[in-house]
Amino acid sequence: MPTRYVVDEHNQLLEAPVRELPPQPAGLVWPARIISVLFHPLFVPVYVIAFLVYIEPYLYNGFSRWDKTVVILQAVVMYSFFPLVTVLLLKAVRFIDSVFLHTQRDRVIPYVACGIWYFWAWYVRHNLPDTPNELIYFSLGIFLAGSAGLIANIFMKVSMHAMAMGVAAAFLVLLALHQDIRFTLYVSVAILATGLVCTGRLICSDHSPREIYTGLAIGVVSLLLGYLFT
Repeated sequence: MPTRYVVDEHNQLLEAPVRELPPQPAGLVWPARIISVLFHPLFVPVYVIAFLVYIEPYLYNGFSRWDKTVVILQAVVMYSFFPLVTVLLLKAVRFIDSVFLHTQRDRVIPYVACGIWYFWAWYVRHNLPDTPNELIYFSLGIFLAGSAGLIANIFMKVSMHAMAMGVAAAFLVLLALHQDIRFTLYVSVAILATGLVCTGRLICSDHSPREIYTGLAIGVVSLLLGYLFT
């Protein structure tokens, strides 16, 4: 995405992205914003893990209700709570300009911090007995996507939403290929949600199509690498 630089009231030079798409009508912007919030990268991993725990019939079939609750709580803490608190603290100490991470500069430290949480989530699951292999390579795929996003951030403001949806959609497709039951409905919902989220980010954010497609590709490739190396 092209950028221009402006001087703020404190005489600091700031990035000001230039939208490649024209402004969209409010009837499209508000639904796009709602979708972007519902499928925020802080929530998508939790949705997928909740699917594995409560809907997928095999992986957690022998677990007690409490054990399943613990898995969900761990996912919320590692993928939602810690990253959110990190961003809020960075904003509080003025290391970033906005909690919405509008610029590439704002995203550097959150990428690094989240990489630590994501690595820890994978490492713990990798070493815990009775952890389904599917959850291990899903966790590794999230960590790899975050690491690749940090590198891509050097060149462009790659879409975090698209990365998260790429990991989730690729995971469900891969899961469907290895299960005997029919996953057609779940895969269809995942692909539809991915399309809606990516379209929503084009409508209501400063992302360009290249940044959306790059984020999606990073998510898919990262999940496949996680599967191959697990």
